[in-house]
Amino acid sequence: MTDYEAEYNNRALVPEHPALIEGWARDARDYREQADGEFDVSYELSPRTTYDLFLPEGGMPDRGAIALFIHGGYWQALDKSYFSHMARGANAHGLPVVVTNYTLCPEARVGDIIEEMRRLVAHLWDRFRKPVVAYGHSAGGHLTAALLATDWRGRDLPQRLVPAGLAISGLFDLQPLIGTSINEKLGLDRKEAIDASPVTLPAPVGTHLTASVGGGESNEFIRQSRVIADLWQRGGVDTELDIRGRDNHFTVIAPLADAGSDLTAKLVAMARKVG
Repeated sequence: MTDYEAEYNNRALVPEHPALIEGWARDARDYREQADGEFDVSYELSPRTTYDLFLPEGGMPDRGAIALFIHGGYWQALDKSYFSHMARGANAHGLPVVVTNYTLCPEARVGDIIEEMRRLVAHLWDRFRKPVVAYGHSAGGHLTAALLATDWRGRDLPQRLVPAGLAISGLFDLQPLIGTSINEKLGLDRKEAIDASPVTLPAPVGTHLTASVGGGESNEFIRQSRVIADLWQRGGVDTELDIRGRDNHFTVIAPLADAGSDLTAKLVAMARKVG
């Protein structure tokens, strides 16, 4: 029987996580201080519904996609200030990047957060008229997949508004979290967990999803990425399963800060294909 509490407790699985998170904050601050862009832009009235826009050298391109990074923290922790450097690699290739906040649980439900991200994407379309390539980590990987699976046409927006996504260490089936301590702030019941799980949503035919996960992560995190890649591929999505060496849940996103990394190259290739 799977011990879901142990499998999803990433902080216990990676004892050195405090130093790694401290490094995120330091690297993010350093990049924010040197980057060109706009900071704390509101997309709704809630105090946490803000984003930072990081522009490449030369400013906003006339053509092409815009990338959207969504942070993790089990929908209940962290904020965009830890992740500004996740724009550095993409910016070096001329890709503009939005790094966003969202309202955290328990103030919001997971379904509410999905809707916030959908409204953010609509805001970005209204403002820039560019397709959005989403990428995110952990809970942000879940939100990335949820954006791909959104019926944008039903919202009077282009159906392929989010045509591609890079979900890193994502959570695509939320049911295993119900009996864990993670759910104390989420408050998920079975119906809510099912409704908010990308594996239960219609596969977004014609989109692309890369599901990346550290080879040193728990069996459950690797299984989650395997399942979404397989399920959506059979449903007509162009998917890639990318198991990354011995990276753990906290080191797996580091290559995004490096313009020369293969993970940055995956993101940039997605943006150039759809932009």
